[in-house]
Amino acid sequence: MPSPGSVLRAFLTRWRSYKYRFVPWVALNLARNRRTLRHVPVSGSDKMAADTEVCSSLIAFFRALFISDIDRQKELLVLLPSSTRARYPVPKSRDQPQATPPSDDIMYKCLGFCLDRRPSSLDAAGTGVFVTKGFVPKGALVSMYPGAVYHNHEPVFFQSIGNPFIFRCIDGILIDGNDKGISKSVYRSCSRRDQLGPLKMCDCTWLTSSPYNPLAVGQYVNNCSNERAANVCYQEFDVPESFPVELRQYIPNICYSHDVEGPLRCVVLVALRDIQCGEELFSNYFTVVQ
Repeated sequence: MPSPGSVLRAFLTRWRSYKYRFVPWVALNLARNRRTLRHVPVSGSDKMAADTEVCSSLIAFFRALFISDIDRQKELLVLLPSSTRARYPVPKSRDQPQATPPSDDIMYKCLGFCLDRRPSSLDAAGTGVFVTKGFVPKGALVSMYPGAVYHNHEPVFFQSIGNPFIFRCIDGILIDGNDKGISKSVYRSCSRRDQLGPLKMCDCTWLTSSPYNPLAVGQYVNNCSNERAANVCYQEFDVPESFPVELRQYIPNICYSHDVEGPLRCVVLVALRDIQCGEELFSNYFTVVQ
């Protein structure tokens, strides 16, 4: 018969191996629902797409957003190095500024699909995210999980009360994707703190009903069920220092503390299979790392 010490060690080993996203480990094991689990052989393989692919996709899309709004970006461009300005040729002066095309049109042209928030197809699931135009290929970046980023030592207690949008990364970093209440106020405060003159270091429009970066709707993706298997998965992504400074205004994440060393943590959602127009996105809220 195993000793109490060995039982405790086995329990702790399994506890540490489980990396929950939104709910406690105990709730998962009481349900024992294998269809709503995602099993990862080792922690380093919890990625459907390489970080370089994610980064290049974000840069390409954000540049398309930047160019489409070039009239408004003129004042920012004059502050940037000439090598950066050369990427964004400013059109000759005209009597009337050109209207910025809808971000959904830019998304479809650049990524091949559009997303929208609508009532979920699941009963009592609230809002969901749907592919409303085009087609999402397997392995493609589909969405981003917005919010303030909290490291292990930072206070998140009051923000977490009654908050179902706090996402837990594999390494314990938390992202608060709530767009209301104290979470909204904290995010806006941090964004103003980190702004460098006219250079914005993050996107605040995801806090509204019309985010300028239409990828920033990942907090509304619902969990899969027995009837609706997951078609996207979460993937941590650290924004490299080389990420173009003029494009950081479209990143829907900001660190809670201003003195955090290292790259900014983001979470993206990646397609597990081809996703057709009209389908709702479903994720795995539970991940087990073997």
